[in-house]
Amino acid sequence: MNIILILLSVLLNCAAQLLIRKGMLIEGEVGMQNMLSHVGSMITNVWLWGAMLCYALSILLWMSVLSKVEVSYAYPFLSVGYVVSAVAGYALFNENLTPIRIAGIVVICIGVILISRS
Repeated sequence: MNIILILLSVLLNCAAQLLIRKGMLIEGEVGMQNMLSHVGSMITNVWLWGAMLCYALSILLWMSVLSKVEVSYAYPFLSVGYVVSAVAGYALFNENLTPIRIAGIVVICIGVILISRS
């Protein structure tokens, strides 16, 4: 059950990242110098609100997880988010998924498998 909670928290965190990406594609390119001029439209951006909700739920689940398992066991599972976000970025936003990135994903997956068996 703990692994399910861990993965659910990680997936919610990943969903938040994807929602931020979608919201910011609508906003356009924003830098630190023009951030204030975008605050109004960002506050009304439903994609960004969805991201905040996903983050909040992810944090609540993560607190539950860390009340039950060692952080040294749970924390490496966050790297699953890298795998999911890379694949989702490719599928949803037509982002690059180069051979080097795929190799990195394979290495991450091997690491997570090893940690989950410890």
